Amino acid sequence: MRIEISPKPRSEITADIEIVCVVGKNFDHPWIQDRETLELMGFQGDQDQTCLLPSSQRLYVGLDSLHHDDVRSGYAAAIKALSNTKVSHVKTGLYLGKCSAQNVKAMTEGMILGDYAFDHYKSEKAKHPVKEVTISCEDFKGKEIDCQKAQGYVDNAVTVALATNYTRNLVNMAPDDMTPEMLAIKAVALAEENDLECIVLDEKGLEEEKMGAFLAVSRASNHPPRLVHLAYKPDNAKFKVALVGKGLTYDSGGLSLKPAEYMVTMKSDKSGACAVLGIMKAVSELGLPVEVHGIIGATENMIGGNAYKPDDILTAKNGTTIEVRNTDAEGRLVLADCLCYAQEKVKPDYLLDYATLTGACVVALGEYTTGLMGHDRGLKHSFSKAATNAGELTGTLPFNRYLEKLIKSDIADVCNISSSRYGGAITAAMFLDRFIEKENKHKWLHLDIAGPAYVEKPWGYNPAGASGAGVRMSVKWLEQTVKTFGKETPHH
Repeated sequence: MRIEISPKPRSEITADIEIVCVVGKNFDHPWIQDRETLELMGFQGDQDQTCLLPSSQRLYVGLDSLHHDDVRSGYAAAIKALSNTKVSHVKTGLYLGKCSAQNVKAMTEGMILGDYAFDHYKSEKAKHPVKEVTISCEDFKGKEIDCQKAQGYVDNAVTVALATNYTRNLVNMAPDDMTPEMLAIKAVALAEENDLECIVLDEKGLEEEKMGAFLAVSRASNHPPRLVHLAYKPDNAKFKVALVGKGLTYDSGGLSLKPAEYMVTMKSDKSGACAVLGIMKAVSELGLPVEVHGIIGATENMIGGNAYKPDDILTAKNGTTIEVRNTDAEGRLVLADCLCYAQEKVKPDYLLDYATLTGACVVALGEYTTGLMGHDRGLKHSFSKAATNAGELTGTLPFNRYLEKLIKSDIADVCNISSSRYGGAITAAMFLDRFIEKENKHKWLHLDIAGPAYVEKPWGYNPAGASGAGVRMSVKWLEQTVKTFGKETPHH
């Protein structure tokens, strides 16, 4: 889909269909020219409600407001409404809100994210009839905008949306097709395409790095583990970030076997790693002045005669000993070693990890919201602000000293699960905190994306399946931090 800004008014642009938004159920706006027909068709202008009128060559879509996420969702609904037509060229005006850049990007992202369909395994492929979109610089409320700047906003949004769809594709792939080795191959391909540095460690490399926790999780799988380290190093980097992603390409629960109904969708346990790859793709293509390292731990958690067991004592990369009491708390073991690796090799200004870590986070925040955890209030606030501006939902879960006591072990340095069934998302994050060096505590942010990463029903501009959670908000946070880094104390 090619999306271009035009200085021409809408009336002078030739297209098959014009997308017209009904904002706040206001049918009196002069752009609404089919009021009687819309009433006849039962169109009330509810958010994401659409009505295609071929005779007038218009597709109407309802928006509750000009808030960027309403706009993003509305344009996704509009593109979906055209999916079974032969409409190839669409035009529309601008719907600018408080921030013009934000709404232009929202319109663009909505169309690309809404047009996504995962049909890799389908005999009949999805139809994507709309090939061209022309956006007039004429605004719904008469706001002025520089057309050249608007095209820049469109191009930025296209890059981020395509990186999100790239992430969705990786997550949606079946576990037999997206093994740890294949995920590493995908990362190498991305590095070659986007001129990134790339290191891949196999089992021998993990042993040399003394990653005993990571290796234990991988033992019973026929597919060997991989650690991937991608690096984007522009000449003008203002700061350095390490992104660490959990890449469980499949999680059976290990010997602490999951019930059958909970094993379905466990291909999505690699969502954190896939998000990191998507962020690396977007950052390098946008040319952001930030040095970004993407580190993913890719493995399977399976069962077998050599599987790691409850009661085992593992030794992580930093020498910390871990008592295993549940083999289904495996992602934190992989992340622990990868976080140690990131701190040792990168020495970042910021350290972020992404993981579908706990069902407890979904219980706490619901399916659509990412859990943010860490020590630094300023960092959590800045990331939450960026997520809101990007259209992703976050909620902060607080640490406390009482929960920390629940992961104590009588025979090792730490236990891999809490002694209580409550507060599981927080105690999992506090386990990871044991592997964050003291000087990095206020640089670290943990993102539990277990809720939004993979949902088995469509929501907003997200299809059933993978959403690409983490990509858009992280890129927004990096862009936001570029503007403020050095002007204020980065850590509080």
